[in-house]
Amino acid sequence: MSAVGVGGAQSLHNVFVYGSLMADDVVRVLLNRVPPSSPAILNNHHRYSIRERVYPAIVPLKTKKVAGKVLMGITDPELYVLDTFEDVEYERSTVEVSLTDNSKNVLAHAYIWSNKNDPNLYGEWDFEEWKRAHMNDFVKMTMGFKEELELPDSKSRVATYESFFPQDDENRHTS
Repeated sequence: MSAVGVGGAQSLHNVFVYGSLMADDVVRVLLNRVPPSSPAILNNHHRYSIRERVYPAIVPLKTKKVAGKVLMGITDPELYVLDTFEDVEYERSTVEVSLTDNSKNVLAHAYIWSNKNDPNLYGEWDFEEWKRAHMNDFVKMTMGFKEELELPDSKSRVATYESFFPQDDENRHTS
């Protein structure tokens, strides 16, 4: 899938998203637009919560599936922004997803958690719960990340996240 842009040939990409990037507000901050999308399922993967993080991770796991959506028509510069946003915690891989509105299978990039055996992965991550509890702050953090990205010595997304969502023990609630 390619298109000719002002600067010559440019690739357009499909990107499967399954966490904070399912929120149009987060995507709009990162890409300055909300690209067309389609609901999709990624088979043989599981979406986990991550201790001390508000965003999820997916890792390959037979018999499990992850519901998300495919962002379509992502340009090379936009893919660079997404790669930088996902940072070193994720590896971009090509996966086959099934579009739920027409059952068509398409290839898409997906950000897979780098450490498949991470002991901090647990349970299941809930998008609706994230929207209620964390989306507003996450959008603000994403705005900070995007502003940083424009600077010559920008911080990584993980550093931006950790400065925005402190990881100290005093903020942890115990039951």
